[in-house]
Amino acid sequence: MPNQAVHAAAKNAVRTVSEGLRQEAGPSLRVTMVSPGYVATEFADSVTGPAVKAQAPAVDSPLALFPDGIARAVAFAIERPSNADVGDLGDIGVRPTAQN
Repeated sequence: MPNQAVHAAAKNAVRTVSEGLRQEAGPSLRVTMVSPGYVATEFADSVTGPAVKAQAPAVDSPLALFPDGIARAVAFAIERPSNADVGDLGDIGVRPTAQN
């Protein structure tokens, strides 16, 4: 999305580091990344650029997930057997069904 290049680059860097750690960790440590889509938080309140802020959906948007849904995804990953990883390359994507 326009005005989101740094955010997108940071997410991709975390994904790359997480995958490298997953491959290097060996059989006794799981590395799982949870990648949430739009979540109802006050994050947009900290955005200073008016153009970028205008792109952020409202916290009460019907598109937004609630934080407890993301917490449940984290709990799901933690509760797996110690020798089982989850998701594609250790990644769990959690997005609103209506998010593009």
